[in-house]
Amino acid sequence: MAVSLDVGLLVPVLFNTDSLTLGEIASERIRLVNKARSGKLLPTEYSGGTFTVTNLGTYDIDGFTPILNPPELAILGVGRIVEKVVIHQGKIAQRHMMTISLTIDHRIIDGVPGAAFLKTVNQLLENA
Repeated sequence: MAVSLDVGLLVPVLFNTDSLTLGEIASERIRLVNKARSGKLLPTEYSGGTFTVTNLGTYDIDGFTPILNPPELAILGVGRIVEKVVIHQGKIAQRHMMTISLTIDHRIIDGVPGAAFLKTVNQLLENA
């Protein structure tokens, strides 16, 4: 995740999220954001990340190309959620839509696992 501060952008790291519950991840995110905004975040709390999620939806941005912060593997960009008229299951429908984009370091992993990851994220969001 990325936190915008007066002095610039800071990216606190949520470690071992694969072994945390969603509630624990949310609590840790809040704790790190508060520490970052109060200027008390330690270097060990903003280094060592492997994957970043950044959201410009709060700035009314639909889609964008996030820039990778080496040595991280990838960064997921999340745009705003907007209502759109679409064809869904053969019928005209009003749906909530969001653009996500993934930037990956092709020196570490190629685009096929990245595309599979985006497909999984899309399926999870559609069925949430």
